[in-house]
Amino acid sequence: MVQVAVLGYGTVGSGVVKVIETNHDSIMEKTGVDLRVKYVLDLRDFPGDPIQERIVHDYDVIVNDPEIRVVVEVMGGTEPAFTFSKRALEAGKSVCTSNKELVARHGTQLQQLAHENHASYLFEASCGGGIPIIRPLRTSLTADVIDEITGILNGTTNYILTKMIDEGLEFDDVLRDAQQKGYAERNPEADIEGHDACRKIAILSSLAYGKRVDFTDIYTEGITKISSADIKYARAMEKTIKLLAYSSREGDEVMAMVAPYLVDKEDPLYSVSGVFNAIFVHGNMLGDAMFYGQGAGRDATASAVAADVIEAAQVLGTGVVSDWKPEKQLLKDVSNTRKPFFVRVPGDASQRQEMEAIFGPIEVVDAGVDGEYGFITESMTEAEYESRASQAEGILSMIRIREK
Repeated sequence: MVQVAVLGYGTVGSGVVKVIETNHDSIMEKTGVDLRVKYVLDLRDFPGDPIQERIVHDYDVIVNDPEIRVVVEVMGGTEPAFTFSKRALEAGKSVCTSNKELVARHGTQLQQLAHENHASYLFEASCGGGIPIIRPLRTSLTADVIDEITGILNGTTNYILTKMIDEGLEFDDVLRDAQQKGYAERNPEADIEGHDACRKIAILSSLAYGKRVDFTDIYTEGITKISSADIKYARAMEKTIKLLAYSSREGDEVMAMVAPYLVDKEDPLYSVSGVFNAIFVHGNMLGDAMFYGQGAGRDATASAVAADVIEAAQVLGTGVVSDWKPEKQLLKDVSNTRKPFFVRVPGDASQRQEMEAIFGPIEVVDAGVDGEYGFITESMTEAEYESRASQAEGILSMIRIREK
């Protein structure tokens, strides 16, 4: 029997307990692991819930109990999650988490602690919710040199953009709808400003490229500036808009960024809608692969956490970590990356010569929006675009175009 403690009985924590207990016999039959939840740590009590008899309010009860072999950290945030995870690993207990903020900030240190104490530090659910991606990068794809990862890594922003495109609504209206349905937090900044996706691409890039990618170094834009007018142009171009988290490696150079992109119909990421996520991986031998599924939600995320618990339980005393070198990966300046840009400006298409004099050959896009027109530039670097855009008065918006 392997005794487990769950830190936090919120959405994910309650889901982990549900998965372990509902699927106990199936897990036992398939893996030989007899999992039991002995404690649940929470500030609250849950009268009437069967879990109440296992609720504890003092973390020392868990960390000092030698029967606890695996700790599930699903509290969110960095403190006390970091301190609790650190103490568990120092005590030789494995830790499984869905906490992408914690992994992005302290994953290197916690993995080192796990290694030193023959324990596991596993975080499959930190990227993509229920989509298996960490384990494939750590095991299945180790024979490949991964040179690109592109993901729709945030279900909230993908839901908002899908709703805007399908129904022609404004950003603020869809955000309120997402909050009412529980897809967006009361304070949605981490999602809509791209910070959540940024942390996730930092974790995936660290795994894929072997050195620590610091999420604070990643150029990040959110979706707050996307308007219904942008959506009209996207439709006119038979494209959609996605918040993409992207990284690539060429030799020793790594580039990473998060920003809204226009995506063509032929692109496999085009049809990823609603709260679903997708992660596109390219390897030098594998070629292209895409991992798709529910990126959030209690049961999907809890399933991924529970899978980590099972793996940790199978290697007690030896441990497994999703390791990358603590050496920091320096990131290439995004200003040198090339792509076409879609630009909206006031006026009408008869004035295109002025824009062509600045941007070079352009393709005008007519979406029937009064008082303005849009155009697509040729492929150019970010630095070239910024230099040319500074010469154009009244640019209304710009969205990058994803090339495949």
